[in-house]
Parts: sequence; structure tokens; C-alpha cells
Amino acid sequence: MSKNTEASQYTVSYRAMDIIIALLFMVTACVVMWDSWKVGARWVSDGPQAGYFPFYIGVIMFIASLGTVLTGLLTKSPNLKTFVERSQFISVLQVLIPTAIFVALISWLGLYVSGALFIIVFMLWLGKYPVWKAVPIGLGVMLFFFFLFERWFLIPLPKGPVENFFGF
Repeated sequence: MSKNTEASQYTVSYRAMDIIIALLFMVTACVVMWDSWKVGARWVSDGPQAGYFPFYIGVIMFIASLGTVLTGLLTKSPNLKTFVERSQFISVLQVLIPTAIFVALISWLGLYVSGALFIIVFMLWLGKYPVWKAVPIGLGVMLFFFFLFERWFLIPLPKGPVENFFGF
């Protein structure tokens, strides 16, 4: 069994990814159309309502995505090559999963603490940096961003219990 055949048993084809992504775009287009219709998607006496143009962008997205789905399902020569090999997919997950955790932690810990943890974990885990380098860099970067946004630009970003403890 060749390496590509073996890898394709554990991964997804280009055809499948085309169809999956097109279906996700169709769902997104439906949400855009629904929401646009709720705020008004008609042409009235004084011009278009707020949702007019987004509604028709959603229609175009839906039609284009439907075309992609139909092409993927009905083509006589689908692209069945491996979209991503298992090792590549694992590399993507090594970034995607911690990033999703980081985003989820923002609501509980705030942006700055979550960001510091994110940087430290990445430096330790994927960068193989020693703790004595990872911790000060992670804390220093987020401390810099704290002063940049909160003090200099006066842009409040999500804060958590640590910032509350210090009165911010």
C-alpha cells in the first residue's frame, strides 16, 4: 500500500472538503438572509432598507455555494486526492485546539491573562523554550498590550478576576 493511499484512509478528499465548506457557506448565507430580512431587506420609497444589500449578498453566497455542492456531487471526475495528510491535520489541531481554548477562556479570565497563558503554553509546548524564558515573555507581551490598549489608547478590552483584583 502506498503512503498516499494509506494516508487517504484517515483523511478527507478535496471533493468532500469542497462540499462541506460549501454547505457551511450555505448555512452562513441563510443566517445573513434571515437576519437581513428581519431588519428590512426591501426597497422602499426613500431607498433600500438596512438589510437590502446584505440580503442579496446572502442570496449570491447561497447560489454560488449550491453550485459548488452540485458540482461536487454530480461531477463525473471528482477530485478524490487527499486534502490533508494525517500529520498535517495533527499540526493544524495543535494550533486550533489551544486557540479555541484561549478564546473560551477570555470570558472567564479576561484577554490579558488568557493571552499570557496562551503565549506561555505555546512557547513551552511547541517552541520547546525553557520556563524561565516563556513566563517572562508571555507576561511581558500581555503587560505591554495592557498598557497599550487600556492606558495609552483608552480601549477597554475584556478583563477577568486578576484585573478586577488590581482595580481595573
